[in-house]
Amino acid sequence: QVQLVESGGGSVQSGGSLRLSCAASGFTFVIYCMGWFRQAPGKEREGVATISILNVPNYADSVKGRFTISRDNAKNTVYLQMSSLKPEDTAMYYCAADRRCRLGDPWNYAYWGRGTQVTVSS
Repeated sequence: QVQLVESGGGSVQSGGSLRLSCAASGFTFVIYCMGWFRQAPGKEREGVATISILNVPNYADSVKGRFTISRDNAKNTVYLQMSSLKPEDTAMYYCAADRRCRLGDPWNYAYWGRGTQVTVSS
C-alpha cells in the first residue's frame, strides 16, 4: 500500500537548521509531484514547497531563500532542507504526493504522510 514516512523533525533554536526526509513507497514516485506542507496549532494547513517531476521547485514566499526542496528518484525520497529557522516555522510538517503540483491547494493531494514535528525556539 501507499506509504509516505517523514523523518528529521526536532527542536532547534532560532537560526538553526533541519533536514526533513520523506520516504515513499507503494506508487510510482517518479511521475508524482511531491510537496511539503505544514500546520501549526489553530492554523490551516499551508503549502511550504513542491517539486515537480521535472525537478522544478516552488516555494511559499515565507520560506524562499531559507528552505530547499529536492528529490532523489532512485531512493523514492523527497527532502526539505530548512535553514535560518524562525519560531514562526514551528509546525507539524507533512509530505504529500499528487499527479499535479499545487502549492496552494493542499487538501486535494492524493497521498499524505503522518507528519514530523518541527519546533523552533527563540
